[in-house]
Amino acid sequence: MGRKIAIIVVIILIIVFAFISFRWIKHRMEYAMTNAVFVESDNMSNLSFYRVSGKIKELYKDEGDYVKKGEILAKLDDKDYKLQLDAIDEKVKSLQFKKKQLQHKLNRITDELNINEKIANITYEELKKNIDLINQNLKEIDLQINQLEKDKGRYERLLSKKLIPERKYEDIKLKLDLLKEKRKTLLTKLEQLNISLKKAEQNISLSKVKKKQIKEMKNAILSLDSNIKELLKKKKDVENILQYTVLKAPFEGVIAKRFVSVGDTVRAGIPIYSEIEKNSFYIKVLLEETKLEGVEVGNKAEITLDAYPDLTFEGVVEKISPASAAKFALVPRDISAGEFTKVSQRIPIKIKITKGSFSVLRVGLGGEVEIKKSKKKHKE
Repeated sequence: MGRKIAIIVVIILIIVFAFISFRWIKHRMEYAMTNAVFVESDNMSNLSFYRVSGKIKELYKDEGDYVKKGEILAKLDDKDYKLQLDAIDEKVKSLQFKKKQLQHKLNRITDELNINEKIANITYEELKKNIDLINQNLKEIDLQINQLEKDKGRYERLLSKKLIPERKYEDIKLKLDLLKEKRKTLLTKLEQLNISLKKAEQNISLSKVKKKQIKEMKNAILSLDSNIKELLKKKKDVENILQYTVLKAPFEGVIAKRFVSVGDTVRAGIPIYSEIEKNSFYIKVLLEETKLEGVEVGNKAEITLDAYPDLTFEGVVEKISPASAAKFALVPRDISAGEFTKVSQRIPIKIKITKGSFSVLRVGLGGEVEIKKSKKKHKE
């Protein structure tokens, strides 16, 4: 009885071993497995300050920290740039105040000029008319005086001969004296008008000088406008630079490396952090050429990482390299003299991760992979 039980146990063990062996062999035939597995990334960027240099004031993230797009990572000491902004603001205010005063003065002088110029022109025209009128009167008086002088001479001769009464001679003489007096008065008035005319001409000339001053003031205002515009442009540039003193994450991802410490002085373009984009992780597999049969793009894969043995990642084959990894070695093997040792080549395969905890992934982690083979074999 005991012998039969022993035989039964042996048979059961043989069956279990055969089943396990069958499952193991079947699994080996259906899956390509290797431990030449590495976590890689398509997008790992070095982040640096743009256009600005200075001392690191704050560092908000460390290696392995998860960051969102636009999140602040670091700050430079921005005291000097803020002082520049304050100085520009003060200068702009000063120039704007100067422009306002100059514009007020320009408006006042322009208004005065317009009034004075109008008055001067009207006065000049009136004086010219009066002068022309007096000159015309003087011509007429001169003709009358000339005629009366002749009449006076003729009347003197007639009076000497007692041919006319003395009263008639006195009338002619009186008329002549009155005309001469009138002529004298007109000449005095003409002289006064000419003096006033010269003053009016001077006022008109002064208007031309003031117009030149107004033009110079307008040019000065334009120059102030230009200076203000340049300062505002400079202010905008400093404001942009001030924004550049804040380093932000360009995308969602994980900090892979921190290159500096608080207090370090850095130049523009010097790496501060290295960040890996969240969805750029992939699995790089170096699969032996003997296991390549049945592995095709689109095949499913399961990945476990040595750092997290309890976690399983799922993925699909995205790309199979057309050349072996040895072709990309720094010192490729020289086979020109022949080789006598057969070496199994490894083919790089890229696997896209479709499921798993991305937050624990780090570039360079190793692990194992099982790739489901296609049932359809490659044609020769």
